[in-house]
Amino acid sequence: MNAAAQYEERLRLKEPFFLQCIRLRLRRRVLWQQALWSTDANARGLAVTPGEVDRILADPAEMEAAEAVFYESNSETQELGRLIRLADVEAEANQRWCTLQRVFHLTREESELFALAAAVVTDPPLARVCGYLHDDASACYATPFLAGKLFGWSAENRVSPEGMLAHWQLARVPENAAFPSAPNTPWVADSTIVSWLLGEPVTDPMLESAAEFLCAADVAGRECLNPETAHAIQKFIAAVQSDSPGTAPVEIELVGPDGAGKRTLATQVCAARGAGMMIVDARNLLPKELPPTQTLQRISCVARAARLEQAALYWNHADALDAQTRRLMEGSCPLTFLAAEIPGPAMASTSVARQTFSLGPLTQGQRAQLWRHFTQEPIAQSVSEWNLRPAEIRAASLVASAGPEAVQSACRRMLNHEPGELFTTLKCPYTWDDIVLTEDIRKQLEELRAHAELRCAVLEEWGFERLCPMGHGIGALFAGPSGTGKTMAAQVIARSLDRQLCRVDLAEVVNKYIGETEKRLKRVFEACERSAVVLFFDEADALFGQRTQVKDAHDRYANIQIDYLLQRMEQFDGIAILATNRKSDMDSAFMRRLRFIIDFQPPGPEQRLTLWQMALAQRSPGGEELLDTIDWNWLADNLIMTGADIKATVLAAAFLARSQGTRICMSHLLHAARREMAKNGTAWRAGEWGARVS
Repeated sequence: MNAAAQYEERLRLKEPFFLQCIRLRLRRRVLWQQALWSTDANARGLAVTPGEVDRILADPAEMEAAEAVFYESNSETQELGRLIRLADVEAEANQRWCTLQRVFHLTREESELFALAAAVVTDPPLARVCGYLHDDASACYATPFLAGKLFGWSAENRVSPEGMLAHWQLARVPENAAFPSAPNTPWVADSTIVSWLLGEPVTDPMLESAAEFLCAADVAGRECLNPETAHAIQKFIAAVQSDSPGTAPVEIELVGPDGAGKRTLATQVCAARGAGMMIVDARNLLPKELPPTQTLQRISCVARAARLEQAALYWNHADALDAQTRRLMEGSCPLTFLAAEIPGPAMASTSVARQTFSLGPLTQGQRAQLWRHFTQEPIAQSVSEWNLRPAEIRAASLVASAGPEAVQSACRRMLNHEPGELFTTLKCPYTWDDIVLTEDIRKQLEELRAHAELRCAVLEEWGFERLCPMGHGIGALFAGPSGTGKTMAAQVIARSLDRQLCRVDLAEVVNKYIGETEKRLKRVFEACERSAVVLFFDEADALFGQRTQVKDAHDRYANIQIDYLLQRMEQFDGIAILATNRKSDMDSAFMRRLRFIIDFQPPGPEQRLTLWQMALAQRSPGGEELLDTIDWNWLADNLIMTGADIKATVLAAAFLARSQGTRICMSHLLHAARREMAKNGTAWRAGEWGARVS
């Protein structure tokens, strides 16, 4: 079968275009070398013949001219030349081949050397042909020397081991090569790139567990919750990049917590540009202990994959990368997204255009919009009121059909909002009817509840959030002696808002975790803030009192803790209630940060009468009479006690009466009251009380 017939047969068999180009050139080169060797009459098995020496020492220009004459005069090489031109046209029309050359900025020589190396990988027997044409049976590989002979390079054209071919690891020189830039140095094509060139669905083994590719269609129809940010990013990219050569690469840093929608925003920007996106987990692919050479190799590998797919590169958890690694990846892709929870180090660059965009929390309206996109079930209160992120709303929607309680449970698990060492969840059994307060205190508490209920309507819908630049939270101080109803009032507020009440004992936290207070309280604030609970700081004066004078390092650190908490309280977006017994000791700087300051006073006679009557049940649940003759007015007028003291007294009197087998009477109450008041250091007035006891 002649060359033309062979070529037609390979076209029928869909042989890869680059393999056709190389095979035809190899065949033509073989004919030329065979013609040269046939003139050597002295070849009798000698290692080096006189004719070969003459050819080696001949003028290169004369040899090139003779080769050109041979190709033009020989009928078989003439036909091969025609077929080579046809194969080259086919190669120029191949989209993947053109993409490879364009995105990696390959020179003509680099492209041709890669074609030779790729042909050897695709059809291994061609390696022996390379050894034949090298006139060296041990040189069965692609070399710049042979590529130059096949494609007619001039003597000064060389492929540098520091060029784009090696930089992007499209082909490599063996690590043990003595002279990497020598013409006879072996070059081996990367099998992953060859497979891509052949159109095979392959994944680089290095990226299998650390990378994911999304095409534009993968994000079609998703809700864009940040249209203004997406437009600003597109505008920035368009202003920096153009179709002209030499356009600077762009790095977009997206700052926000995990699940805030950074990836969705980036994919929507890419979809608007008609491009896909390669997503890489920086923590998995580039661990800190990785040597710099391997770090660069992996960066080039993933950037190469993104470039081949003409996709943007998205580095997730980019805040795990140090400044040196960020330098190594600089400009590796025309468009790179760096997703982080905190902004990365500021680095000046003359080759990359950078811009940072922050993703804030979703508004109540955006949460409702996203919920409707995922499910037709009614929006749960936990989704509407809790500061959930897009990923969390999507996860919660999966259990929407199971009801609001299932949604709330799922949200609580995602926020890791469980009682622990730092806070406990208090039950809220009380309603407004259970708490006895003066009219003024009750009105202030109802106003506090109204602020909490209408916060989104006033701040978001009416636009008054401009007056709250530091945060949208509500801070309140409940001040008053122990037992005056501060904790109970917090429980009533939480229940009326249908929220959990989380109690934090600041004195215990600081004493137990000194040195880590800020870190641990930060977790408490964030968990409670996002799950829309009521955060209750008991004994707040233990930390928020007048700041101490600095006498030693411990005092200095304590003041740092207080300053941090003052700042964090101002930024807190939830409802925080602080209880204190010593309002006068509170720092004025802190007091100014509170929206409500409610003073709880000990109950007067009227309130005490109500408290006694509420605490002393007339009958048991089974209908049994429990009380004997009780002088309610005397108890209210003469026993100066708080609500907590009255409850403790009634409970003790009930046990005493039960032990005696009688109903509860005044003697039981006065005996219990005497013990309760003694605990508080209150004097016992024996004269008048004695008559009552008897």
